Amino acid sequence: MNRSRPAKNARKPFPAIGLIAILLAIGVLITAGGFTFAASQEQHDAFCASCHTQPESTFFQRSTAEQAVDLASAHTAEATRCIDCHSGPGIGGRISAELMGAHNALAWFTKTAVQPAVLSKPIADANCLKCHSDVTAGRGRNNHFHAFLARWQSRDPNAATCVSCHSSHTTDGDAQQFLNQARTEAVCQACHTALGEGGEED
Repeated sequence: MNRSRPAKNARKPFPAIGLIAILLAIGVLITAGGFTFAASQEQHDAFCASCHTQPESTFFQRSTAEQAVDLASAHTAEATRCIDCHSGPGIGGRISAELMGAHNALAWFTKTAVQPAVLSKPIADANCLKCHSDVTAGRGRNNHFHAFLARWQSRDPNAATCVSCHSSHTTDGDAQQFLNQARTEAVCQACHTALGEGGEED
């Protein structure tokens, strides 16, 4: 009577789920490392200007001048960096800025970047309010526009935003507030037209 020999333990194939898990872990580590590197580099305005050649290099040169010539360079004197204004509040805002930076970097390295750079996403009010949350508090004449801005925005999808008056990189405003009088008055008139005389609803 022939007894069957016990089969040798066959080497089990490496489970596919394990390979997928390893690849995912590597992907997470690379992504996290990339974000960490970018976050550390974006603390320096010179890094931003190194890829964004125009008009960002011009903006960066203004920021290093002794005399502030635009609102952005005035902020630089207060130790505000490019990334501080060009990212939204919280970790979500920073990640969104990092993703846009990654997209811009890809365009730069693949030589598909458009120069001068085209503004595709204006600075949102939330970016400004990270530091200037108190501007809507007062209702006096000096804060008249800010007090009614939220009401205008709730009624009109084309309402102004902070940068409609406080343009960061234009040099045609006054030397103290960096506001262009003609543009600002046009924004005021548009608000009065939308909300009624005196800024109140009819």
